[in-house]
Amino acid sequence: MNPKILRISLIAALAGFLFGFDTVVISGAEKKLQLLWNSSEAFHGTVVIGMALFGTVIGAILGGIPTNKIGRKNTLIWIGVLYSVSAIGSAFANDPVTFGIFRFIGGLGVGASTVAAPSYISEIAPAKDRGRLVGLYQFMLVFGIMVAFMSNYALSNIGENDWRWMVGVEAFPAIIYTLFVLTVPKSPRWLLTKNRAEEAKKILNSINPDLSLEELEAEIAYGEEVGAASENIFMKKYRFPLTLAFLIAFFNQFSGINAFLYYAPRIFEAAGLGESTALLSSIGIGITNLIFTFLGIFLIDRLGRKQLMYFGSIGYIISLSLVAAAFILNWEGMAVPIFLFLFIASHAIGQGAVIWVFISEVFPNHLRGSGQAFGSSVHWVLAWLIPSSIPALFAWVGPGPVFGFFAFMMVLQLLFVIFMMPETKGITLEELSKKLSK
Repeated sequence: MNPKILRISLIAALAGFLFGFDTVVISGAEKKLQLLWNSSEAFHGTVVIGMALFGTVIGAILGGIPTNKIGRKNTLIWIGVLYSVSAIGSAFANDPVTFGIFRFIGGLGVGASTVAAPSYISEIAPAKDRGRLVGLYQFMLVFGIMVAFMSNYALSNIGENDWRWMVGVEAFPAIIYTLFVLTVPKSPRWLLTKNRAEEAKKILNSINPDLSLEELEAEIAYGEEVGAASENIFMKKYRFPLTLAFLIAFFNQFSGINAFLYYAPRIFEAAGLGESTALLSSIGIGITNLIFTFLGIFLIDRLGRKQLMYFGSIGYIISLSLVAAAFILNWEGMAVPIFLFLFIASHAIGQGAVIWVFISEVFPNHLRGSGQAFGSSVHWVLAWLIPSSIPALFAWVGPGPVFGFFAFMMVLQLLFVIFMMPETKGITLEELSKKLSK
């Protein structure tokens, strides 16, 4: 693998690390903040927790605009700025509304990163290494989740304002990422779409001399030839790839994954574990997520996307059913953490490894950016609505029925995989475009 492209990809993938860290870091502080500000369940879920997710939705919906207008690199730089401002502002907030506003700013960075970072990496990577390099984004995402759980555990009970350190420590990796991303080149493919051929040729010769500018120009010309500029992803001919992107994002969140990651310590405490043990168990979740994500990325080009989704769906159904039964039947001890470890492993090797790759594959070249933004938007709208409702749902019906519902949704996902999801392994993007767009 080209070491220069690997280095550039790793720097861009750090946006995924910040995504994972920002998403989970609140889990160690959210109960302390609810007690500190005496918030109702609905207000706490909507403002303290939900504002970050609302920002992520907006960032995902609008992320394609700066990614196309000012370029992939410049968008990645602004994402780092958003993360930095959010972390520092959240740490110094003295009321829930101010805290929610700064968390919203961080959410904008999360949403935009799911559009800009995979696009940038895929455009600078050679075709033979693209799957593994884009997979670095997902790997860094779950690495960020694990580090956030460890950070929360290390910083808990260090003082009255330990929550400020929990949310503020993100500023350090955010600033480092921003400085690093200043050193990466712009995307040659993006430069060509802006008629900056000389600049594109210089960068291409530097990072990927095996691909000539003439080949790249021919590839882009092919995309412009087969895809009219007036087309959009909502046309009838693209209904099937649009449906695929919608459903994989829909089922990703109705597994309950983000709801669990946001409230892992609370769920463990509800299962009878003490606060310290709950935070420690959360670290185990992060390690499990990292190991099985690595395994998923290793297997995705060997076994295929659909095979991994079979593994994940069956694992989801078993683990979520066991978690629901544990809460309903009041099983005590380490039963719930073990079942939730199985749940995380099932997610990491299935949906976690597949979702971003699959969405980027099912749309034709000239509509891939719009398709990526659509799939990300569906994902994040649900990732906002579902976790925001968890405190109220737990108080109303309890964790058992909630996890039982998630198990039922995963039965529907398994049916989607069996009867509808196509296998995209080993098929060129152009062939997939012809096959899926009727």
